[in-house]
Amino acid sequence: MFGAAQALQDEATAYGGDSDGDQWDREERHALRRVSGLSTELEDVTEVEYRQVRMENVVLVGVYSAGSLDDAENSLRELSALAETAGSVVLDGVLQRRPHPDPATYVGRGKAEELKAIVEQVGADTVIADVELAPSQRRALEDVIKVKVIDRTAVILDIFAQHAKTREGKAQVELAQLEYLLPRLRGWGDSMSRQAGGQVGAGGAGMGSRGPGETKIELDRRRIRNRMALLRKQIKGFAPARDAKRSERKRNVIPAVAIAGYTNAGKSSLLNRLTHAGVLVENALFATLDATVRRTETADGRVFTLADTVGFVRSLPTQLVEAFRSTLEEVAGSDVIVHVVDGSHPDPAGQLATVHDVLADVGAREVREIVVFNKMDLVPESERLVLRGLAPDAVFVSSRTGEGIDELRRVVEEALPLPEVEVRALVPYDRGDLISRIHETGQFLEQNHEGSGTRVHARVSERLAAELAPYAVAA
Repeated sequence: MFGAAQALQDEATAYGGDSDGDQWDREERHALRRVSGLSTELEDVTEVEYRQVRMENVVLVGVYSAGSLDDAENSLRELSALAETAGSVVLDGVLQRRPHPDPATYVGRGKAEELKAIVEQVGADTVIADVELAPSQRRALEDVIKVKVIDRTAVILDIFAQHAKTREGKAQVELAQLEYLLPRLRGWGDSMSRQAGGQVGAGGAGMGSRGPGETKIELDRRRIRNRMALLRKQIKGFAPARDAKRSERKRNVIPAVAIAGYTNAGKSSLLNRLTHAGVLVENALFATLDATVRRTETADGRVFTLADTVGFVRSLPTQLVEAFRSTLEEVAGSDVIVHVVDGSHPDPAGQLATVHDVLADVGAREVREIVVFNKMDLVPESERLVLRGLAPDAVFVSSRTGEGIDELRRVVEEALPLPEVEVRALVPYDRGDLISRIHETGQFLEQNHEGSGTRVHARVSERLAAELAPYAVAA
């Protein structure tokens, strides 16, 4: 029987060779790979003291399969940036190569013990996994490592909670956090399982409270569900005001441009360059959470709006896509999407794909898209050919130096939809308000001043065409 079993194997594996056939060799499969450059730089002693008091010290861990090492390292570096944005100090980052994450502990029991040794060696108090862990995986890993374990989703939710400013943004974040928390409630000792019923001496509350009771964890779950229902009602209540603003812009036929893209790609910097908006610009992930809308004008005087929207990220939690659907509606309801990509990022193709996936989720794939590679002051000439291959019609810009901004503005203006109705009218001088509105929302094809008024040939909205009808003239 033993010989028959050997006959089913590759010769090298049957007799104890260094390779196990077409699978990974043993040494690489059994190693945790350190990812270089994943430790937060501390600048001075005061910063060290501050971080020791205020911030968590974390170790990052990820799992990757054959051929995906570059993607795994880029993802772990992005997780490092997320952790630092959330206020943590990254002490180390490790990757394990295996076909699939372990269903019990994510990295496997043996690797969990090795991870425990690394955590003790560097003095970390938190481990962050580069995926969304199942509740059972997080608990099992925590039981082995003996420090707090969180996942990528928890970090992103924490950042959103720190940065939300408006009432709607705060409500959306809280709803997403509660949706994430509900299946992850965990009892510690007897505190979560104690029931209200029973005798006083047995831990109950005495007369008036005896009966089957309700465990503390059940009580917490019920409170969370009630709170989630209230938040959904609040968020639904914000919709009419937002829809009214959007309807007013549509009624006045003001074209809308949405600036979308990966987080920290430079969207807010670009909005400031294009409109002098004075929007918060910060070298941090998710510095912008609430849509910022600004009015600006084309070279020929037409008004349009530019909206800075929340950034996207790979593995964006589904709770956030759903909770921020109202914010992302600003993208889906626009006439043009300016899709900003960080040209200096190690994986610009991954950024493009991630944003396209989210745009599809919110129904914005049919909107006219202009791809913009930003931060080109950091990109050497040789790498621009690679970027051009990813998006042949893309515009190269630098929000810092101003490179390409004029070209981008020209491309955006050309992409704006033109008013639908062509009119010819002789507008009396006492109706200067009509001329002003043609400037704002229409397009002049010809304009001459005559004795009785201003002769115009223009493209305007249906509503404005109806108001100009009494003054219509033949061609």
